[in-house]
Amino acid sequence: MKKFNPSKTALKMHNDSSVLKDGDQVENSNVYPNASFSDGMKRRKFLGMGLLGFAGLSLPMSAKAVDSNSIQNSAKNIVPTIADATTSQTDSVAEKIQLLQEALSKKDYRTARAITNSIRISELQLQAEEENFGTPHVSASQFGTVESLPAVWKTWAKGWSYFKVVSLEEKIGTTRKAEPVEVLLSFQASQTASLAREVRVAEIKDGVLTEVISQVFSEVRRGSEKICKLLFLADNQGKEKRHYLIFYGNSDAELPQYQSDLKVTGEGYGLDIENEYFTAILSKQTGQLARMVLKREHGLEIYSGGQGHGEPAGIDWAHDYVSEDGIQKMRISLWDECPDFEVVKGPICTIIRRWGFPYSPIHPIFSPARMIMDIEYRFYAGLPYFHKFGHMTAVKQFSPAALRDDEWVITGQSFTDMLWMGPDEKLKTGNVPAELSDKLWGIGFFNKDTKDSFFGFFLEHYAEGLGAELAHNGSPNLHYKWHGQIWSRYPVPKAIKTIPKGAVLHQKNAYVAIPFTLKEDTTRIENLRQELLNPLSRSGAVLPAGIVAKESPRRLARPSEAQDSPINKALLWEALGLVKDPQLYKADISIVDLGFVYDIAVRGSVVKVTLAMPHRGRPLGAYFTHSSNVVHSSVSKTMMEALYEVPGVKKVIMEQTWYPLWSVNLLTDAGRKKLNL
Repeated sequence: MKKFNPSKTALKMHNDSSVLKDGDQVENSNVYPNASFSDGMKRRKFLGMGLLGFAGLSLPMSAKAVDSNSIQNSAKNIVPTIADATTSQTDSVAEKIQLLQEALSKKDYRTARAITNSIRISELQLQAEEENFGTPHVSASQFGTVESLPAVWKTWAKGWSYFKVVSLEEKIGTTRKAEPVEVLLSFQASQTASLAREVRVAEIKDGVLTEVISQVFSEVRRGSEKICKLLFLADNQGKEKRHYLIFYGNSDAELPQYQSDLKVTGEGYGLDIENEYFTAILSKQTGQLARMVLKREHGLEIYSGGQGHGEPAGIDWAHDYVSEDGIQKMRISLWDECPDFEVVKGPICTIIRRWGFPYSPIHPIFSPARMIMDIEYRFYAGLPYFHKFGHMTAVKQFSPAALRDDEWVITGQSFTDMLWMGPDEKLKTGNVPAELSDKLWGIGFFNKDTKDSFFGFFLEHYAEGLGAELAHNGSPNLHYKWHGQIWSRYPVPKAIKTIPKGAVLHQKNAYVAIPFTLKEDTTRIENLRQELLNPLSRSGAVLPAGIVAKESPRRLARPSEAQDSPINKALLWEALGLVKDPQLYKADISIVDLGFVYDIAVRGSVVKVTLAMPHRGRPLGAYFTHSSNVVHSSVSKTMMEALYEVPGVKKVIMEQTWYPLWSVNLLTDAGRKKLNL
């Protein structure tokens, strides 16, 4: 058995040459040559969504209905060629589509269903390899070295090697408190092992660096770069431009453990999300928002009673459309489970995104692939509102009798009065005048006795490729029959009878639940809308000249993160490199190169390893702690064997996690090479 023999380079730190002068005063230095910044962020585009429905192929009722070349031709036009290739270990999407064509021609539907599932899995892999998040706010080439910072800042950030600068500007003169800011960043892959472990955010305020809570998600590898989305909380007094340092490049960094009021329970998309203001309860079946509990005084529960239209009831009923000639309503609330979804969890925000084609009341007899519904909720720590993004994309031309992109139904008499906001953006109560019924930008209710309220802001509402502007309707109704309160938005003008292929209906809404009275809180609601419409402007930046660097009250590093670990972490990582995955018989690849090891935390003589498994078909991480040498006993060790041989280790704890899901992006360069990727 191979003995543990730490390499001489285990402790070597990689540092580039200094970019900024060291000293007490920061000079205006061009840290980012040839910089190009963008304040816009493209929404995600999921690969394969146009490939026969992505979530499941719409199979013809008869093999005669299939053009022998149509699927193959669409594969040539749609399927990417970079990562999608047949090898000795896998098959390309194009080849699978050919196999699907053959199975359909034989009416071998069981085989066709198996191939359909295999195509979907390949699309997930293509998405992981090639999905484009848009133009980063700060590129991989735009960075400075910690060594170049003023002495007091360099000491404060000991353990980290690099930084990027991001500026946030408030442009409308409104005070912001803990506003969530999302930034897209790109890094040189050689400068970081794990952005989730390493990234820290610090605000520069009066020369002092202060860490702010942050959250990394959607970390991917693209060639020689790593890209991630970064959320952090920002304050601003209005009309200010503040600067933040994004630190990274620390092999000793551990996954940060930030405290927040955001609590999430449940698995998958059927979550309960709680913060200081409310608890949101998502349907365990569809992921739709089913109920909300307002956390004040009596704790009003907003719900929709009964059994809906045969499906589980909820307060959010969008999105749906009525099929041609008004025969049936195709609804996402009829999903037996989400066709596809993604979940992001963290101390700042929980994101639940679901997409797919809506279902017929008698699914699967009718299963049209006409309009994809893509819905995303975002719930935040410490904020009384949440966001919903919606995208309705026509993948073919069709003629719905009607469609809706926002509908809320609340049972009972929770509220006594209606609220609405027209094009003048002023909050009003009572009935909506007929001339303004298609020009609404806010809708809601309040109770004049209990002060409970629920209000929806329409922040963005527009269409691409429709040939007409959307109607912003949905006048509230206090006495909807057999329920209570309702609003329902039908955005497509009546003159539009056909939705063209490629048309997209976009929306960005926010829903707020705060104590409300007309006298005291009208201005608060109006101001909140302006804040949501005008978020802090993000851009890459250089350190401004003239800042006098001052000492911070505490260092950035937690215990064991600044080359002060009582057990050498480089030796721990090297030891885990001896733990192989014997199910890959000839790859001779370790759990480190596979990216299964998310974190190593050291406290005294105790080592805690956070371990992922590649998929739910292999659910037992303990296989590597005790059994990984069964097949390759001459070249591999168990995790326990390897770590206990490292000097100073007295106790090893393994914690297995399913979040975030493992993907190809977590492979090291050596791992990719060993897998011939």
